[in-house]
Amino acid sequence: LPILYDRRLMTETNEANEPLPAKPIEQSKFKTLRIWPAVLILLAMLACKLAPVVVPDATDATWMVAGFGPFLGGVALLIWWLTFSRSTWQERLLGLIVIVGGAAMILGVADKSMRGPGAVMLTVPMGMTVFGIATVLFSQLLTIKRTVIALLLTTIGFGYSALIRHDGVWGDFGNVYNWRWTKTQEDLFLAERGNPILEPVSHELGESFAAAIANPEWPGFRGADRSAIYRGPAISSDWDSHEPELIWKVSVGPGWTSFVVAGELLITQEQRGDEESVVCYDADTGEEVWIYSIKSRFEESLGGPGPRATPTLVNGQLFAYGANGNLVRLDPKTGARIWEAGVAKLAERRPPSWGFSSSPLVVGSSVIVHAGGTDDKGVFAFDVETGQVNWRAASGDHTYSSPQLSAINGNEFVVMLTNKGAEVLDPETGEIRLSYSWNTGGYRALQPTFVSADSFLLPTDGGNGIRCVRITSNEGEMEATEVWTKTTMKTDFNDMVFYKDHLYGFDGAIFSCINAQTGERAWKGGRYGKGQVLLLENSGLLLVASEKGDAVLIKPDPSGHQEVAKFRAIEGKTWNHPVVVGDRLFIRNGQQAACYRLPLVVDE
Repeated sequence: LPILYDRRLMTETNEANEPLPAKPIEQSKFKTLRIWPAVLILLAMLACKLAPVVVPDATDATWMVAGFGPFLGGVALLIWWLTFSRSTWQERLLGLIVIVGGAAMILGVADKSMRGPGAVMLTVPMGMTVFGIATVLFSQLLTIKRTVIALLLTTIGFGYSALIRHDGVWGDFGNVYNWRWTKTQEDLFLAERGNPILEPVSHELGESFAAAIANPEWPGFRGADRSAIYRGPAISSDWDSHEPELIWKVSVGPGWTSFVVAGELLITQEQRGDEESVVCYDADTGEEVWIYSIKSRFEESLGGPGPRATPTLVNGQLFAYGANGNLVRLDPKTGARIWEAGVAKLAERRPPSWGFSSSPLVVGSSVIVHAGGTDDKGVFAFDVETGQVNWRAASGDHTYSSPQLSAINGNEFVVMLTNKGAEVLDPETGEIRLSYSWNTGGYRALQPTFVSADSFLLPTDGGNGIRCVRITSNEGEMEATEVWTKTTMKTDFNDMVFYKDHLYGFDGAIFSCINAQTGERAWKGGRYGKGQVLLLENSGLLLVASEKGDAVLIKPDPSGHQEVAKFRAIEGKTWNHPVVVGDRLFIRNGQQAACYRLPLVVDE
């Protein structure tokens, strides 16, 4: 090291009173920190966090930047500290040990929900932001104190995560946090209801229900043909003069399922503690009629706990598919189990990231679900009477779509959308008549939307948009060609409906309309979050269930967005599909279910 001579030491002498040479001292090993990289990283982290606020029409990609950008910035700050900060090697080693060890220690004592997205989106960004700011503020303090102070503040920043609980995300990846000592909505529901019961609890229904069960008004996911179109009496849009009337509102267990409606019966699926339940409510009162539960719990950090699929009631036979892959047939009058099949075990696979979500499809003597196993274990058809496997077919390894029976050029086929694209299957044998490839690195969650006898819309996740595919027959062999692919409607898990040559749905979190023949956008407007939409065909209206629980009426007009009525129906994050039967609106989410009487159009 270069040395300096302290002039003050020249006054020292030996025994002969001769001046001694000055004692050499080392130059301070601490240097002013090079802070400009840290400042740039902190500004980049702030820009990522503010991106959805400042970017017009923020997309899913924008929200991903907001969610994961600050975490990557935190990693960049650690790299800066270890390589480019001009700190001493002792400071660097101390910083590495305390940052990594401190974060690990805090996450070790934090609520288990903070060990996934909570750690990535809050713990690391908060702690490292504090570290970056502290090192900038104390960069000119040329002692080890600067590092000690910065690391103490960083540990406090990490420590905040030990006080909170991560309760999932909104559709835009905005996180939901609560103090860890507060009860969850599920805890409150279970405390209100009492301990879950595994054995079926039922009130025997009389023969008067037989007709309703045999001919349900809304037999399953998105209606009888899975088009999300209600073709009943016309609903009045004058909600100012005739406000929808609340009939009942009850607490329910978590789950993203919709309803089956059969007369006075309302059937759905819920999570109730460690039990996954199929629950039948009285459609007039909201009271429980019967419950069927099994010991099973599915939960993941983004969507939370609960089943994803909607039951199916056809020909007096009720089928329900659990998030962990258990398929059951129940007696719709009592909830008694007739048979069950472990689809996950048959497919030799674990549940996909967000659980098995395939609403059962009944065609003839088979009930069909997606499984996503290898080889020919992708789609299974079970005998409706015995639960034995009728056939199975190859398919993509995961999807959050449901099999759909659709007419293609006059013949009925099962259409299954997966991460690989679309398969067209013979409903009787499972023979793959067409396999159309459009791979996505993510997932598919919507249904195929047919816009003509030979063409359907194939949606995909994130920013990949929609493709229109036309199916033709050449000497008995089905062929598919791409008509157009557009990103004018960037769908996710939000519904869309077809009406008069136009498609109405969600482009990210903003409601939109595109021309179904060309894919060109007609308009974009109306922020309802990641909601769902139902077409009231005879009313000429769209009913949107917003992500925050609003019921919204929109005019399906390609000339522009026209919101005609709106009210808050339920509280909390709402991703479930709404149902309208007669003059009743049934709507639910992971904590509430409600029934409203809607005003009908009065003939003059």
